[in-house]
This record gives sequence, structure tokens and C-alpha cells, in this order.
Amino acid sequence: MKTIGFIGLGVMGQSMARNLLQAGYDLLVHTRTKEKAEELLRAGAVWKETVRELAREADVVITMVGYPQDVEAVYFGENGLIENVKENSYLIDMTTSPPSLAEKIYDEAKKRKVFALDAPVSGGDVGAREGRLAIMVGGDEAAFHECKPIFEALGTNIVFQGKAGAGQHAKMCNQIAIATNMIGVCEALIYAKRSGLDPYKVLESISQGAAGSWSLSQLAPRMLAGDFAPGFYVKHFIKDMKIALEEAEKMNLQLPGLSLAKKMYEELAASGEENSGTHALYKHYDHS
Repeated sequence: MKTIGFIGLGVMGQSMARNLLQAGYDLLVHTRTKEKAEELLRAGAVWKETVRELAREADVVITMVGYPQDVEAVYFGENGLIENVKENSYLIDMTTSPPSLAEKIYDEAKKRKVFALDAPVSGGDVGAREGRLAIMVGGDEAAFHECKPIFEALGTNIVFQGKAGAGQHAKMCNQIAIATNMIGVCEALIYAKRSGLDPYKVLESISQGAAGSWSLSQLAPRMLAGDFAPGFYVKHFIKDMKIALEEAEKMNLQLPGLSLAKKMYEELAASGEENSGTHALYKHYDHS
């Protein structure tokens, strides 16, 4: 398991791939836009022109792409991973996508004597850069333990959640908690501002108490500074919330808080903020 193939070099994928290089793994990379790989190639990664080429050489393939349709294309498209990976290799999808897709990948991989894990992450650009991601893993427990050293190069909170699809279900729980929390963070900040308080002093008080959260401590200062660069895109968060609501509907479960957050984020995206960070929701409130 020395050679890792990494597909998808976006905001988080870039840093994750770099951490694997620094951990001593031989790294093969592929992404739609080769320019995104240039820094990694200078650091020692090897470019592969197609998914097929990468799959045939790697012991482990990690995917970190944008949308479920991208996952489908990489795994099941013409010259995709399932048809081309080596027997007894490992496929790790770290994209947030539907649990049913994770189950499909697992089932098809198993037919070819390949191990598949769904391992979505949380922690944003900072967590990816610093190797401090939370990683939620579904699949066979034995495969999880085989791949754990790889996960340890990427994150610090690594939990095996259960059978195939369980990692994606856990990630839905994560996104549900973030969605309504982000509304609370924005509303607390705008309340502080309108009441004449220094919002930075308010943050100093409330971020360490019962109101504390990652969004409050890490993203609220960015909101106040007007820095809405993406650690995680609005458009991808909308995709995640849609998946969570679809899964909840299958369970006959009502999630009104999540429904409200999705509506607000869709309005934000429609106003031109789809490529901003999720904390750009603050702009929904602050028009100064």
C-alpha cells in the first residue's frame, strides 16, 4: 500500500494530497485541470493523464471530487476505477455523496475483489492543510484498519462508523448540525453589531462557553473581517443539505431547521455567492 492515487485537487484535495506526500507515500495524481496539480508535481507527485492509468498503478485510490455525478463518472464511467483497479487494492471515496452510492461502489468493488471505503471528512481548508480532519468511515472494518495509517496522515479524529454507507450517514449528521449552527452564529454577530457592542469582544465571551462551536471560533472572525474565501463552497454545502433531506425523507423524518438553512443558502447562491465559503451566509444579514 505504498503507492496512492489521488483524484480531485480542489480546495481540500490539494492539501490532503500534499500531506500524503509528506508522510512518505508515492503519489499519483489526476484532476480535470492539470494546472491545479503543478505544485504537487514539483513536490514529487506523478501526473497520470487518465483515471484508468492511475487505477492500474495504485495500491490505494482516494477520490475527493465535487458532486455525486462526478463520483459516478470516476468510478463507473468509461475507463473508470471499478473496471481498472488492481485486485486486492483499496478504493477510498472522501467526497460527500449519498450513502446509496457508497453502497453501490462497495458492492461493485467486492465483485472484483477490491476493498471500498466511504470516508467523508469535516474540518474545511484549515483542517485539510494542517492534517486535522475528522474522518468518518464506512465499509469493512478490516479494510479500515489496513488503511488507518493513510487516514492518520490526513486527520486526527478518525472513527469507523460501520458498514458501507455509514461514513456518509455520519457526514450527513455533521452537515445537519453545521447548517442551523451557522444561522445561529450569523444572527448572534449581527445582533451584537446592531446593539452597539464590539462583536470581537462578544466572540471572546461566547466562543468559550456553552455557545461555543467550530463555526463560532473559526468562521465568525472571518465573517467580521469580510473574508469569505472558501474553506468549503456554498454550492457544495447546498449539495450536502439536499442529500441529507432526501435521506431524511426516506426515513419519514422532518428536519425543519435543515430545510430553512438550505432555502437560505439557495438564496445566497442565487445572489452570486455560490463559490464563496459557507460563512458567507453572514451577508444574508449584514448589508452595511
